[in-house]
Amino acid sequence: MATADFKERLLDGLGGEWPEPCPLEPVVREVTQQDGYRIESVTYAVEPGDRVPALLLVPDGVDAKQQAPGICVWHQHAGQWHLGKSEPAGLAGNPMHHTGAALAKEGYVVLCPDALGFEERESAERLKGGELERFLFLKYVVDGKCMAWKNILDMRRAVDYLVSRPEVRAESIGCYGHSMGSSHTWLVGPWEPRLKALVGNCCLPTYAGIHELEILHCFPNFVPGIFQYGDTPDIAALIAPRALHLNFGEHDSGSPIEFVREGVKVIQQSYESMHAEENFSYYIEEDSGHVLSDEMWRRTKAFFEKHLS
Repeated sequence: MATADFKERLLDGLGGEWPEPCPLEPVVREVTQQDGYRIESVTYAVEPGDRVPALLLVPDGVDAKQQAPGICVWHQHAGQWHLGKSEPAGLAGNPMHHTGAALAKEGYVVLCPDALGFEERESAERLKGGELERFLFLKYVVDGKCMAWKNILDMRRAVDYLVSRPEVRAESIGCYGHSMGSSHTWLVGPWEPRLKALVGNCCLPTYAGIHELEILHCFPNFVPGIFQYGDTPDIAALIAPRALHLNFGEHDSGSPIEFVREGVKVIQQSYESMHAEENFSYYIEEDSGHVLSDEMWRRTKAFFEKHLS
């Protein structure tokens, strides 16, 4: 059970208050037409001197007069640092995870940014891959922050960019992520009230489970000093009462199911305490692993249709 001051402790562990947002100064680099939507290759400023490359998918017929809900898609990790935004945008990687393209075909304006250390945010650096990720994590630690703090800052700026677009209905914003993208979903959720519907697929590793089973996870999962005050489900619980759905595979070794079952109880209790239990749901697929199954995707689409339409 988290302490009463858990959110304050969490902010301290992450690295402290967020800076005042700098101007976005967005740039559209290229526009390409796809079947049913266009892709804009864009960059925008997240901090002075730090620009994030992203792909914006805009369905045909959506414009300032015919606005649509917007969804940020946080890409997975998978040890594929050369892949970031391009996979969910449908331009590379595993077709299972071409989720941004699929959502654009459903009528949503979708933003797929590169996370720190991935794709263009890897290729421009001297170090590569896991060495770069480890360096960046340690760099933030000695600065009194952690990688999750930076990831959250960048995601909040992604929402800034998405709501700035004239095609987007700013009061109807959601986010989706698989694996590391799921971690990013419950990490950013407590700090970004403009996200009205959040879906995480296949990732809720608890510190209790990580320690007991000696699991090596990606760096954004680790918030210094926080385990004495609460665990990762307590972070996700801070999203209440806004709409949250989580999918899991029964045999996903990265999120051991016995710990997941206890974790979703913690989240449920938070929603129930706010009389918002109808806004939290989860699905555990039997005999399934670290995947986005047809049923997981069906539930994801239905959730967004319910809460963003």
